[in-house]
Amino acid sequence: MAHASDGRSMEFKLPDLGEGLTEAEIVRWLVEVGDVVAVDQPVVEVETAKAMVEVPCPYGGVVTARFGEEGTELPVGAPLVTVAVGEGEAASGGPARERGAGDGAAPTPAAEPPAAEPKPEGSGNVLVGYGTSEAPARRRRVRPGRPAATGASGRANGRVRAAEPVGGAVGTAEPVDGPVPVISPLVRRLARQHDLDLRELTGSGPDGLILRADVEYALRAAAAQGGRTADREAGAGGASAGAAAHAASPSDGTRVPLKGVRGAVADKLSRSRREIPDATCWVDADATELMRARTAMNASGGPKISLVALLARICTAALARFPELNSTVDTEAREIVRLDGVHLGFAAQTDRGLVVPVVRDAHARDAESLTAEFARLTEAARAGRLTPGELTGGTFTLNNYGVFGVDGSTPIINHPEAAMLGVGRIVPKPWVHEGELAVRQVVQLSLTFDHRVCDGGTAGGFLRYVADCVEQPAVLLRTL
Repeated sequence: MAHASDGRSMEFKLPDLGEGLTEAEIVRWLVEVGDVVAVDQPVVEVETAKAMVEVPCPYGGVVTARFGEEGTELPVGAPLVTVAVGEGEAASGGPARERGAGDGAAPTPAAEPPAAEPKPEGSGNVLVGYGTSEAPARRRRVRPGRPAATGASGRANGRVRAAEPVGGAVGTAEPVDGPVPVISPLVRRLARQHDLDLRELTGSGPDGLILRADVEYALRAAAAQGGRTADREAGAGGASAGAAAHAASPSDGTRVPLKGVRGAVADKLSRSRREIPDATCWVDADATELMRARTAMNASGGPKISLVALLARICTAALARFPELNSTVDTEAREIVRLDGVHLGFAAQTDRGLVVPVVRDAHARDAESLTAEFARLTEAARAGRLTPGELTGGTFTLNNYGVFGVDGSTPIINHPEAAMLGVGRIVPKPWVHEGELAVRQVVQLSLTFDHRVCDGGTAGGFLRYVADCVEQPAVLLRTL
């Protein structure tokens, strides 16, 4: 993702962030043009559909250019920064500052070095699936005939953004011949789905690169223009009809981009509803003894045990008895794949939205280890430091929505898993205990399961075992 533009200037590009991610949004720049950076020093914080990531630069030297403003969405392979590598004046920031007059400015070309001179090497240690010393450079193929772009804004000479509202009308640029500067296949697919000619757009990315935001902007502008046209046509038939058309216009209201974590959640939940024939069963359980057991554990000294860790321990024991629910469905092969280990996801609400960190090998952990891992992942989630690997690969999810003060819910399965256990709040309620009415700590447990992997008997057996362990924690001793 980096190459030498001359013997001393290295262009560092947005690396492959792993897990099939093809783009990221710039959240915050950590360096300015003219700053001296060390090898593997983070230079920018980006947000993907999975997590917030600080991207380290594999080269040391002076930053001579930055590409993209905060809030810009860049595809993998797009330039991030240019670094003047070397000692002396370049490292001190003298001439290097002159070469980078501002964000996105290209460095002044230096004399081409002799062919035998070795190129500077990076650390080879940036992110998952990416190494600077061996990774091949990804190039955009541009054939002759592409109009030249000016500056780092990437806006081509003599062109305007297609469908941009101007003075109440919508202007359309003339289509141009030649290749379209698009890297992301998602952008091309979005344009195809809406019959949009990418040649009519001017990209806001580096070197005129067309981003998804450019396509979405053009579609919104076209929709707004269509709404205004409908209003005018309706007005010809009567004022009331025109008012009704305006009231129904999709351009009304506040628009919130469905992207980042929110967009990823929306896509995953929609896919779950489309593909998985789910069913839900639930039961109330007396959690009084479980709460007493936790109090006794924490009174004996040592690290405190969390309630969610005890619930997780109960889940792993139940999955050992009912392995059908720790599985996934291979739709192409028409096979149910029962998984050996339990990688337990848990829902965590953050300022960026709902995320589901994964506790690896939860079946092999005790309550103390589970408590520590839940705490670590929760803190990382709130700070936006979760890696893509910590947000993927789950086989079963535990959702403790009781923290929001609600009793019950019908969880949506975290695709491609086969089940999710939901836990409501634990509150004092009247309960018949040992033949007498008493006030007990009661919780509602909900299990949503994929009806393809098992029938109601298996799901009911799993949920009943979980409830029995909540009511009588000693039941767990049989599996310890």
